[in-house]
Amino acid sequence: MSASTPPPPAVVHAEPLPRQEEVLTDAALAFVAELHRRFSPRRDELLARRAARRAEIARTSTLDFLPETAHIRADDSWRVAPAPAALEDRRVEITGPTDRKMTVNALNSGALAWLADFEDATAPTWENVVLGQLNLIDAYERRIDFTDPRGKEYALRPPEELATVVVRPRGWHLPDRHLTVDGEAVPGALVDFGLYFFHNARRLIDLGKGPYFYLPKTESHLEARLWNDVFLFAQDFLGIPQGTVRATVLIETITAAYEMEEILYELRDHASGLNAGRWDYLFSIVKNFRDGGAKFVLPDRNAVTMTAPFMRAYTELLVRTCHKRGAHAIGGMAAFIPSRRDEEVNKVAFEKVRADKDREARDGFDGSWVAHPDLVPVARACFDAVLGDAPHQKHRLREDVRVTAPELIAIDSLDAAPTFEGLRNAVQVGIRYIESWLRGHGAVTIFNLMEDAATAEISRSQIWQWINAGVEFDRDGTSVRATAALTREVAATELTAIRAEIGPDAFTTGRWQQAHDLLLQVALNETYPDFLTLPAYELLP
Repeated sequence: MSASTPPPPAVVHAEPLPRQEEVLTDAALAFVAELHRRFSPRRDELLARRAARRAEIARTSTLDFLPETAHIRADDSWRVAPAPAALEDRRVEITGPTDRKMTVNALNSGALAWLADFEDATAPTWENVVLGQLNLIDAYERRIDFTDPRGKEYALRPPEELATVVVRPRGWHLPDRHLTVDGEAVPGALVDFGLYFFHNARRLIDLGKGPYFYLPKTESHLEARLWNDVFLFAQDFLGIPQGTVRATVLIETITAAYEMEEILYELRDHASGLNAGRWDYLFSIVKNFRDGGAKFVLPDRNAVTMTAPFMRAYTELLVRTCHKRGAHAIGGMAAFIPSRRDEEVNKVAFEKVRADKDREARDGFDGSWVAHPDLVPVARACFDAVLGDAPHQKHRLREDVRVTAPELIAIDSLDAAPTFEGLRNAVQVGIRYIESWLRGHGAVTIFNLMEDAATAEISRSQIWQWINAGVEFDRDGTSVRATAALTREVAATELTAIRAEIGPDAFTTGRWQQAHDLLLQVALNETYPDFLTLPAYELLP
């Protein structure tokens, strides 16, 4: 290749999709290839660093704030960049995948922001990846109106009534086998970011907004630094002003909880806030401390609320950190999906959502997440009561908060224990979610809750942990130990129940046996798989 010949673009390995040429242009594929060549080697080094750090945690069963970055935490002078107007008020955000129906419904929901999700709420089939990008382009161009097969019409409201889009790309660990550069699969994170940024950065600036992102699964400030360097390069590449990009980082790993200030510091010219996750955070605790003995064993996932002492320490520290540095603190998910048939279920759930959002608003959060449009007014009322006409409450510095390193991992401070019903629920939800994911659906309503990949991760992780810790349950008055055999028995019973529930034809055309087998594979293997989605991805079309 001569010096004047440009390097080849990313290569597509997939059957053609309708209108894919509008997304997979030569210029866009060249940009993705450039991102891959520049940043994937560092990404690979950081993934190796994750493994080394995990081994160190296994050896010590502890974590602490980093001594080498103490000067960043001690320096009170620095702040993140001021929020752009479109992200100044974030009191209610809705989350969901980027399919066409969700795109219209989320933008119209009345929420102030929409987390447009290419990550845990999206099964990364090539169709979902490409058409999700196309739907966002169509939304910005206001050509996304459509009528579904039942005759229901979907149309966008006026621009000033639409939620601001904040895109969540895939985490650093996931490859995308459908795009290769120099024979290597491109990280899904760079595919999602690259295609969205390339096509929409200028378009968004013209609309008075900008390319805004949620960054998932971050485990260290060095990973935040990598994202910051991606942003710097991408803005120069398109010739748009530095600082146009804004990123909110999900603090959904236990290691990131010890580096919140450093993460904001690395992204300070592009940072707009931190978000307090739940299921992925618990998943990360199990993953990192799974060899730590009984004091790290989590009870049933539904028993671990945000008021658990170690979760409270984490959320209080997050608010304190964000407001100290001028960033938004965004609360967790209200995952309830209203029932059209059971008003009593709705009444109880709405009260729980209201109590959760009231607590967040009182604690100093500037906004929170919901999974369904019906919850937007519920969450909004909670934050309106505290914020009034103010866009946020960053002035509340929460200097009363003092969180020590041991408090963040004081799992045994929660007075609850695993139960047999918790094991059964983990199996039920795990199988049902994975089956839907394998059919290309990443956001799934199960037992009136919106579940995503983080749900399946905590489900299978808890099964693994309980078995390896030798947890004992009460089962109908008899003490039983968590074992692989017991889990297989529960899974077989669940598979039989599903077949009876949906009928043999629907069972046969679904992917239930594969889902059952995959759950048991990742829950019962002697070696704990880092991510369920890695072996699951190999089963996607």
